[in-house]
Amino acid sequence: MVRLPLSAADLDRGRRLGAALRQKRGRRTMPEVALAAGISPETLRKIESGRIATPSFQTVAAIAGAVGLSLDQLWAEVEASAVA
Repeated sequence: MVRLPLSAADLDRGRRLGAALRQKRGRRTMPEVALAAGISPETLRKIESGRIATPSFQTVAAIAGAVGLSLDQLWAEVEASAVA
């Protein structure tokens, strides 16, 4: 299967997603949140920094749950930051 390059909009949305998750993590450490989400701290770091612009739905849902956000809340924050 050939994976198409990500568009500029995809990359921007990935950065906004990472920023929203990083902000909601607050003072909790990456390893603490990653453990709660069932992912590696390295994966969380890459998502928060925007290096993984299109993480899987399951991963996003797990991180959102670990930081106390519903997917609706998270999406609203990502979209709101697009117009800000």
